[in-house]
Amino acid sequence: MAETTTPVAHPARSRALLPLDLARGFLIGMAELVPGVSGGTVALVTGLYEQLIGSASHVVSAGRRLVTGPDRLRSAGSELRRTDWWLVVPVLVGMGTAVVTMAGVMSAFVSDHPEHARGLFLGMVAVSIVVPLRMLPPAHRPAAVDGLLLLVPAAVAWVLVGLAGGGTSADPSSVVVFLAAAVAICALVVPGVSGSFFLLAVGLYATTLDAVHDRDLGYVAVFALGAIAGLASFVQVLHWLLEHHRRGTLLAMAGLMAGSLRALWPWQSGSEEELSGPGALLAPYDPVLGPVLLAVVGGAVVALLVVVEARREALALHG
Repeated sequence: MAETTTPVAHPARSRALLPLDLARGFLIGMAELVPGVSGGTVALVTGLYEQLIGSASHVVSAGRRLVTGPDRLRSAGSELRRTDWWLVVPVLVGMGTAVVTMAGVMSAFVSDHPEHARGLFLGMVAVSIVVPLRMLPPAHRPAAVDGLLLLVPAAVAWVLVGLAGGGTSADPSSVVVFLAAAVAICALVVPGVSGSFFLLAVGLYATTLDAVHDRDLGYVAVFALGAIAGLASFVQVLHWLLEHHRRGTLLAMAGLMAGSLRALWPWQSGSEEELSGPGALLAPYDPVLGPVLLAVVGGAVVALLVVVEARREALALHG
């Protein structure tokens, strides 16, 4: 039975939140640069997820109505006016700034210190799993069904992560870049699914970061067009799922996040290889203390963000 929810009208966004939204966008953009970490997870933790999905859905609807009608200009304009631009624009600017300025830094961190990088992100993603779980509406079905909705996506993500490779395609065709971007961008709106990890699996991670770092405008333009196409085709599906099957969708998101931890175990075979994909999981080897401490720090940072967001929601509810 479908779970329907009535869309909640959000108040006009305060302009005082502009610096905070820029910072949140920067964090989401940095997450998208790291294999195994999902920008959607960061959006969930920072409390922007559903607002961004809703606004993106309005933009996609505006484009569709502009093409198909009826009353093209008026109906498209109506959808665009429903978009929270004071949220969307700062977040996009923050994301773009992160991608342009941090691509080389994040690539070096992941390749030169793989155990430390994975330790940090393991702690962050592990604690982030509580975010979709605390958003669950009341249950209206047997607990066994909820268990399957959580465990099956977790198992699928775990297996797919283990199958990923880590090669590099030095000169991919424009069609391959377009299609890879269309798939990878979906990770932006699905917590627990990493777009960078998908690019790593198909051999385009290092190629894409190098193109951004070197300002290869031709490659970047093709990638951007693919990302726009993928986002436009997927975001409304996810928006519909959150409105009509909210509990099941959130449970599946939590499962995907749990399964993605397979990519973030710090000690894996092949860690010494630059930008290597996931290897076999190994018992801890040196370095141990650094990755463990970074995992604790990453988890603590996310836990703090969750507590702050929970208090903000409580104040808004009682205010």
